[in-house]
Amino acid sequence: MAIVRPFTALRPSAKRAAQVAAVPYDVVNTEEARALASGNPWSFLHVSRPEIDLPDGTLIYSDQVYAQAVANFEKLKKECPLNAEDTPSLYLYRLVMDEHEQIGVVGCCSVDEYDQDVIRKHERTRRDKEDDRTRHILVLRAQTGPVFLTYRAQTQIDTLVTAALTRNIPLYDFVADDGIHHTIWRVANPQTLVSAFTKVPFLYIADGHHRAASASRSRAELKEHSFSFIGNEEFNFFQCVLFPDNQLQILPYNRIVRDLNGMSSEQFLARVREVFEAKDNGPTSPTARGHWSMYLEGRWYGLALRHDSARPEGVVESLDVSFLQERLLDPILGIKDVRTDKRIDFVGGIRGVKELEKPVDKGSAAVAFSLYPTTIDDLLRVADAGEIMPPKSTWFEPKLRDGLLSHEI
Repeated sequence: MAIVRPFTALRPSAKRAAQVAAVPYDVVNTEEARALASGNPWSFLHVSRPEIDLPDGTLIYSDQVYAQAVANFEKLKKECPLNAEDTPSLYLYRLVMDEHEQIGVVGCCSVDEYDQDVIRKHERTRRDKEDDRTRHILVLRAQTGPVFLTYRAQTQIDTLVTAALTRNIPLYDFVADDGIHHTIWRVANPQTLVSAFTKVPFLYIADGHHRAASASRSRAELKEHSFSFIGNEEFNFFQCVLFPDNQLQILPYNRIVRDLNGMSSEQFLARVREVFEAKDNGPTSPTARGHWSMYLEGRWYGLALRHDSARPEGVVESLDVSFLQERLLDPILGIKDVRTDKRIDFVGGIRGVKELEKPVDKGSAAVAFSLYPTTIDDLLRVADAGEIMPPKSTWFEPKLRDGLLSHEI
């Protein structure tokens, strides 16, 4: 069963919400975060990326950075201000991006269920990133950004969410600078939703594996140092937003490679054609599974499996992103591990194909690949099988915002 627990959110007033709301810490680098927060003292990026308020070159995992996070958080709480709710609540969070709409339930999920794999994973985490967010949680004594979870849609939950929307007035309703419409409601009577989620057998992490892992690690440390432990402390739960699987939108996570592994363009293309059918003047984005688009020397090629190339049947091996890695990136371009190889970069589908063409046209990259999106069904199957998806397999849009609802522990 899935435990979803109301919490006393720490949040800004409605008039400050749009200024406080910030993109997730891990979708921007320091320079991008500094630019986004420039001129806005209330941006939550001052808390989630506190190095933006320190001199250039400051190591992002230094003691100074975490001390700055604490100072910025305290300042935001006092001066913005951020205030805690009087009673524990659940919330509804609606995101609208162009014609796409999704509505999730905001609450706290169980660290025990994460540890026991009731909350299922599909991605490996990096120790350095876990260390960072664990320390961030511990110094703030708060989880300031939600984990993005999904579940197989339930009619009862859909009905309860629809009813709650009609009974409650939004706390926040604004359009961010990127055009995404954010609306949040407080649920007046959360118990019916809490009960409905107990009928959901499994939850799945869509995005936020490092946040979830860090919540587990911070719980372990706080538990070890607590005077007494009863299992109901706030640090036993982590903030999440739960969306039904049939509302989610996954965009492709595309690849750019800096060189051709010592080959000329002609030699490289010949090697590719040993595995793929490569048609000249192909589409900039594939239109179906089992197809890829490749940009080389100012020209798009449409790639498809050769008729004599058998597609693997494994739940992970059959993914388009896996096939590209195992049949092209590794054996032809020599990229063994996309997590560590500096010759490969990744571009979220939201940025468009121009972001693939630019580096190739400028000569800073040699080839780019546009992929067909991994589906939510793929993600659920991989997680149910206890397998791990290849790195950079999914790019979820639209993105949630940090700082609107924080969970103090």
